[in-house]
Amino acid sequence: MIGGITLKQPRDIRFSVLDLASIVEGGTAADSFHNSLDLARNAEKWGYHRYWFAEHHNMIGVASSATSLLIGHIAGGTQSIRVGSGGIMLSNHAPLVIAEQFGTLESLYPGRIDLGLGRAPGSDQPASRALRRGLGSDGSEFPEQLSELRAYFDPAGAGSRPAGVRAVPGEGLNVPIWLLGSSGFSAELAAKLGLPFAFASHFAPEYLLQALHIYHSNFRPSEVLDKPYVMVGLGVTAADTVDEARKLATSQQQQFLNIIRGRTGKLQPPVESMDGLWTVQEKAIMLDKQRYSFSGDKAVIKERLQDILKETQADELIISAGIYDHEARLRSYEIVAEAMKEL
Repeated sequence: MIGGITLKQPRDIRFSVLDLASIVEGGTAADSFHNSLDLARNAEKWGYHRYWFAEHHNMIGVASSATSLLIGHIAGGTQSIRVGSGGIMLSNHAPLVIAEQFGTLESLYPGRIDLGLGRAPGSDQPASRALRRGLGSDGSEFPEQLSELRAYFDPAGAGSRPAGVRAVPGEGLNVPIWLLGSSGFSAELAAKLGLPFAFASHFAPEYLLQALHIYHSNFRPSEVLDKPYVMVGLGVTAADTVDEARKLATSQQQQFLNIIRGRTGKLQPPVESMDGLWTVQEKAIMLDKQRYSFSGDKAVIKERLQDILKETQADELIISAGIYDHEARLRSYEIVAEAMKEL
């Protein structure tokens, strides 16, 4: 044990997919959905445990805004892989609607649906207005929304659902709820409620270890979990050679550079070098923010995964790969699966 955390064996670690349904330059949302289903079918074959989508709005390069619909599309086209949200931004929705949507999904695909929840808007201020969110919302209402949502699934109605209101379908169904976060807030809430916790270390690396410490230190066993369960998000670009992987990774780096500059755009083709595209300061920011995003061949990926598992003692890794070419993205996830099985 280290710091009260039982050391995990690599063979016990699950690995999963986080898909933003990126729209590439020259492509369409329909292309993205077709490619997502193809990746999910292959991921199922390669041993991935889950396939999650994240809710985003008003981003021309991300097609996963109608997250529940995409989950149904992928679940309907696969056989066994779990499918879910990483996550649904609860502040954008009435809890009853989410309970009904995920109750419907669980009824259609029993035992395969996950409901990961976040408290960020997943959008900018104009999109927040269009989503009918309160402009002053700071996420403080999230615990109350979560309590209401959980109550809709509980046949006894425990929690804070409005009197006389029931989720049909939804009530009585076992839809696993995860809390997602990039700071300590959701870590503490997940610990208090005894829920599994997923951390977005692929874009908020500076808070990862602190959040995991908060979660483990404050965890209370529940009817859901008797011990903590942590998923860590990673950005991984793998290829058969290190040079090829580094080039493929420039698509994601260009996307992140747009975020730093306050822009949106479609996923761009890779370039030979980022030199000339970013400033020294922007490069420093990106390298710091992408501490848990890396590229390489299988040997490099395997070594990096081992280091991260040792550092975090995660129960599960969820892999995001912003790769322009679909066949290269498939190969990247295949290499990661091979690396995980060789740990």
